[in-house]
Amino acid sequence: MTELPDIDSLRLLVLVGEHRSLTTAAEQAGTTQPAASKRISALERRLGVRLLDRSPTGSTLTADGRLICSWAERVLEDVHLLVEGVNALRRERTAQLSLAASLTVAEHLLPTWIGDLRRRLPDLHVGLQVLNSTRVCELVQHGEIDLGFIESPRRLRGLRSQIVARDRLVLVVAPGHRWARRRTPVGAAELAATALISRESGSGTRDTVEQALLATGLTPVEPLVELGSATAVRSSVATGAGPALLSELVVAADLAAGTLREVATTGVDLRRTLRAIWHTGAAPSGAAAELLTLAARTSSGRRRKSGNQHD
Repeated sequence: MTELPDIDSLRLLVLVGEHRSLTTAAEQAGTTQPAASKRISALERRLGVRLLDRSPTGSTLTADGRLICSWAERVLEDVHLLVEGVNALRRERTAQLSLAASLTVAEHLLPTWIGDLRRRLPDLHVGLQVLNSTRVCELVQHGEIDLGFIESPRRLRGLRSQIVARDRLVLVVAPGHRWARRRTPVGAAELAATALISRESGSGTRDTVEQALLATGLTPVEPLVELGSATAVRSSVATGAGPALLSELVVAADLAAGTLREVATTGVDLRRTLRAIWHTGAAPSGAAAELLTLAARTSSGRRRKSGNQHD
């Protein structure tokens, strides 16, 4: 198994790709050219791939190096999102802007929005709690947080909301599951009669599944097993324990890598909207309003104008 590269080496490699010069990359990284060269050589040994073409006139990325550089950029972006998310969790008790979000939003969308917000307002302290959609609604209703982010399709009494992203649930199985080679879609009746690996009651994903099937006049059977996070559900599916309906955001990387397979469905609408919510009597202002604007602008084509609000 390839030993994992360190973040500083990946950052240096990306700088080489950006500036097309090891010397300039070293300057940008605050180190010397010989030290940068040694670090890249160590990275090459660790990965078992030649990254640079070295010549008397300079060093340039190889074809493999350019490909790995593009992957490294994505890794560094994910690390940035991780740091922003962790910082928000650490600041929760002393936050100037207090947030709560369902797992899907917190894992895949909020770190980007918070990062963009703090670049605009570097002195802002943002606190984040990660809970299921039902608990997020309760905190907003009790005035304990400024903004909540949920994925539940239920009507929100006493709350106002704004769509910040669109998502759909995907039926996924392990590559060895009998449905992985299925050529016909799974219909609503068969889906309702299948015991799925499921999130716990109160989660937005669970609510979406139940509401979608009820809309077709069907009641889903009891889950095969209930788990407390999308990550746990995804891992259980990957072991071959059974099928599950999960957010497209959650399983995109698994589907691309082939560790999970999508099974087509028909006769049931599994699309959903992800919403920001706040108390009816307290319109978002200041940092909260700015976060809403950023979320609407950066939600990967799932934007809606801020005027699209519902009681």
